[in-house]
Amino acid sequence: MAGVWVFQDDGVMRLVENPCNDTTRKQLVHLASGEVITSYTVLENKLLSLGWERYYSGDPQLLQYHKSSTLHLISLPRDFSRFRSIHMYDIVVKTRNQFQVRDVRLPNANSLSQ
Repeated sequence: MAGVWVFQDDGVMRLVENPCNDTTRKQLVHLASGEVITSYTVLENKLLSLGWERYYSGDPQLLQYHKSSTLHLISLPRDFSRFRSIHMYDIVVKTRNQFQVRDVRLPNANSLSQ
């Protein structure tokens, strides 16, 4: 019997036999407001309020932001569905103490049936 024992809220333990099937995804959270970034419109409003400006390069596949007091440039895919954790961590590093990347656990079909 291989797996991981999980404590439920009612104190009962159960065995999750294949914990690797549980999936997680990342989400970017604006710390001051606690708001989850769900679109580039939301993100742009936060970045603009922090002094970042849109930077228009020749690449139509990218959205870019620059802060004039730094050398930092945030480059993001124009399509939000291609916004990945690497982009989120880039934002976290370049906007110290403003954003955080959090794991969101998504239940799989096995854990829902138990």
